[in-house]
Amino acid sequence: MGLKDLLVHVDNDPACGTRLDVAAALAAKHGAHLTGLHAMGWPRLPGYVEAGLPSSFLEEERRLLHERARQAEACFHERAHRLGLRGEWRVDAGDLVATMKLHARYADLAVVGQGLDLKDAPVDLGILPEELTLGVGRPVLVVPRYGVFETVGERVLIAWNGSREVTRAVHDAMPLLKMATKVTVLSIDPAHDPEPRVPSADIALHLARHGIAAEADWTPGLDIAVGDVLLSRAADLGADLIVMGAYGHSRMREMVLGGATRHMLQRMTVPVLMSH
Repeated sequence: MGLKDLLVHVDNDPACGTRLDVAAALAAKHGAHLTGLHAMGWPRLPGYVEAGLPSSFLEEERRLLHERARQAEACFHERAHRLGLRGEWRVDAGDLVATMKLHARYADLAVVGQGLDLKDAPVDLGILPEELTLGVGRPVLVVPRYGVFETVGERVLIAWNGSREVTRAVHDAMPLLKMATKVTVLSIDPAHDPEPRVPSADIALHLARHGIAAEADWTPGLDIAVGDVLLSRAADLGADLIVMGAYGHSRMREMVLGGATRHMLQRMTVPVLMSH
């Protein structure tokens, strides 16, 4: 199955243009339908609170929200038009996370931005990537806040550990892998293992049966964080996409002790496709 429906989150953040460029380029490459979604985030106020607010205040807030939606729409259509895409525009008055979860369930891939350095932005924007990954049942492509990404999916690095989560991610990424020029499957082995295993060879063989010429690779973990190992190898390979499973441990454990998922969400240097 190919990518036929792409959903991209569109807001008024300065980094949104890069996210839109990535989503539009993928839609053009795969012949997919591109939907831009803007969540207005009108606050759900108790009736007695809203009744106590001046009508002029509420009207001004609504005017600002609609103006931001119009600005986001203009940016979406301008980016889509560059690549000859018509695109579909949606605006939802609901809150960001719930709105994105609902619409992402009807897409093959959701494209969102990295929740980093957001300053005064709503808290929901910072947790959106992980909330979608854990709550939608679809792959999520997270685009770094900083950088320009002229290609995504030409040179792919798969972070393979044999878990359910990364197995899901690999199969979710199949449409991208089939169009890649280079795919590397990296297994990070513990430093105390005297005989380096290459468990990535088995999944590379599976990919070969799908017509994907993947190279199996491994590296000792030593005392380096898994996330740093992945980013270092991605740089060495010139990878423009990392595919990985998300939250193999509980989210609370990763928040307290750290983990590869949170590390990548905080320090990614190339787009990352995650599945759970």
